[in-house]
Amino acid sequence: SHKKTLRTLFLPTVLPSSVTSNISPLQNKLLTYRRCNEQQKMINQLLIDRALEVYRVSMEEKYHREPVPPIPELPSTVRKYFFNILTTNYLFMKKCVQSNPVVPIQQQRLMSMLALVPQSLMEGRELLTEKLLQEIIRDYEKSMRRCMVRNVLIKPDVKGLEYEEEAPLPLSPLGLDFSRPWHNSFIQARNQILSKLHILHPTMKTLLDFGCTALATFLIVDFSSFRLKGPVDIESLKTDVSLSCSKAEEKILNTWYQRVVSLFTQKEILKGLKLDQVDSFYNCVSTLMSNQLKELLRRTVEAFVKLFDPEDGNCLLLFKMELTLDENKMEFYPSFQDLEEAILFIVTRIGQTVQ
Repeated sequence: SHKKTLRTLFLPTVLPSSVTSNISPLQNKLLTYRRCNEQQKMINQLLIDRALEVYRVSMEEKYHREPVPPIPELPSTVRKYFFNILTTNYLFMKKCVQSNPVVPIQQQRLMSMLALVPQSLMEGRELLTEKLLQEIIRDYEKSMRRCMVRNVLIKPDVKGLEYEEEAPLPLSPLGLDFSRPWHNSFIQARNQILSKLHILHPTMKTLLDFGCTALATFLIVDFSSFRLKGPVDIESLKTDVSLSCSKAEEKILNTWYQRVVSLFTQKEILKGLKLDQVDSFYNCVSTLMSNQLKELLRRTVEAFVKLFDPEDGNCLLLFKMELTLDENKMEFYPSFQDLEEAILFIVTRIGQTVQ
């Protein structure tokens, strides 16, 4: 009967008539609001006290409660019977999953694999190739069935299934962490690249266009006409190559080089560059020009080397050679050493051009 409840503690918020008769309606409203606030504070404190009391009682009951007895272990016969059922069910479900149809491998993939094999290794081995394709198809179907089992079933950790290959699929890797803002660092790196990587300067593209126009199809020495001249002696060949190199160098200086000089003598080129960046800018220009000339020399040397391709005898050079007999000794003139020196001279002369 003395238990405190919300109903016994708080009566309705109604002021007595003796008080309300002498106050205005506005004052009556303010007094009612003030009394409601006081009652709300008391309600909150009462709820807190009750919660603490319930917590204290529950902790005392937990302290005096007897410990929970351990779960009794099943007898070995029961456990063995249970594991046998689990193993049998897993093997049965695995067999059912593996019996599902598998999407066959696409013929296009098999053809792509065969395309990677050199044709010389496949000639005369059609039967072996067919066997290898059948083995690939079997391995593919086996892999697909194992993947289905891994996706559908979870192998239990019981005795008798140790040698089963199907294990759960590995966890997918976590994605990249994009939580940190990247836009500011990207803009900063981009501005730094534009300020220091001079190859992105617009004039470099113009310089590349000059090189593609003037040097892309140009060779320092045109070796295609050498075979048409017929047999040549070594000295004449050296002279022709030297003249061709000199003419090519003069042509490059009068065309490509003049356009490059006129481009970089304009005042607008250095606009936007700081004073300490001018040297590095022109170093970049020099490197790009050097790379274009190196590419020209490389293509010319490769064209000369192709003349000696043993599989294409139509382009081989014809040298004038004499068979001499001197003091009962038969020799070729010029000697093979002279031929070797002449060939190396041509390569060296090409490399000395535009240097």
